[in-house]
Amino acid sequence: MSIVFIISAPSGSGKSTLVERLMFEDRRREERRLQFSVSATTRPPRDGERDGEHYSFLSRDEFLRLRDNDELLEWAEVFGNFYGTTREVLRKAEQADRDLILDIDVQGAAQLREKLPHAVTIFILPPSRQVLESRLRNRSSDSDEVIERRLSEAAREVVDYEQYDYVLINDQLEDSFERLRGILLAERCRTNRIKESVQNILEGFRTPTTP
Repeated sequence: MSIVFIISAPSGSGKSTLVERLMFEDRRREERRLQFSVSATTRPPRDGERDGEHYSFLSRDEFLRLRDNDELLEWAEVFGNFYGTTREVLRKAEQADRDLILDIDVQGAAQLREKLPHAVTIFILPPSRQVLESRLRNRSSDSDEVIERRLSEAAREVVDYEQYDYVLINDQLEDSFERLRGILLAERCRTNRIKESVQNILEGFRTPTTP
């Protein structure tokens, strides 16, 4: 059974960098363990975006059909376009025997917790508001107005940290990555997740041995 890891953070907290590092490390493994959830959207592709890699690009009718058939684990409408996570991404992860990584906002995570109550939730925090603002400004890609809006959104999002299983304060990138990887490793060792493997070992102890 795949483990679903839901990772949320205010914009600029370093979530995408940490998730990309996780996926990069996983691709170097001989046997991959992770699958990244590609969101579905009704907005048109931008230059350089590829269907199935950056997003699954759907028509509005296709998206609404999935929604009405309960085939979306979470969804939202943003500036007239729909975004969401399909159940198909989870089915594909389970078929491939991989754990699923979802890079999702606070609102989407709340919906996902209702649909997937056994999912593991991780909230990434910046070490301070000042550091977050500095990171946003250093990206040099947003106007002052956009930065102020992102900071206001962050102020609303951070108060939800108690809804998550784990909180990771992203101060030093390398340390944060090691802690994030440690969460994944620990969750894979939970008793209820390895019960079948343990039972197979116990059967060997129950079998009488011949001197």
